[in-house]
Amino acid sequence: MGMNVAVCALSIRLPDNHSLKGKRQIVHSITGRLQNRFHVTAAEVDGQGLWQVSTIGVAYVSNRVDHARATIDRAIAYVVENYPDIEILGAQVEVFPVLQRD
Repeated sequence: MGMNVAVCALSIRLPDNHSLKGKRQIVHSITGRLQNRFHVTAAEVDGQGLWQVSTIGVAYVSNRVDHARATIDRAIAYVVENYPDIEILGAQVEVFPVLQRD
């Protein structure tokens, strides 16, 4: 059985936000919902000091490459559909096979 790790760097812009506190609330909402709905790990990984941009890192582990990729793709689609005021600047997704030692 193999292990695959899918990771995503989701870059977003919050054009209507005007404070770090407001950004933190939105980012916390996104990461919490992604974790609960898709069983991924999600956290802000860049842009912490900026109030209108952020990069959210999302990761998922699966024994199947297609399942790992599909889960990340569904998580991105969820953000697009449920946060219409957020501008998606980019979503870089990669899936890595992890070599296991016996």
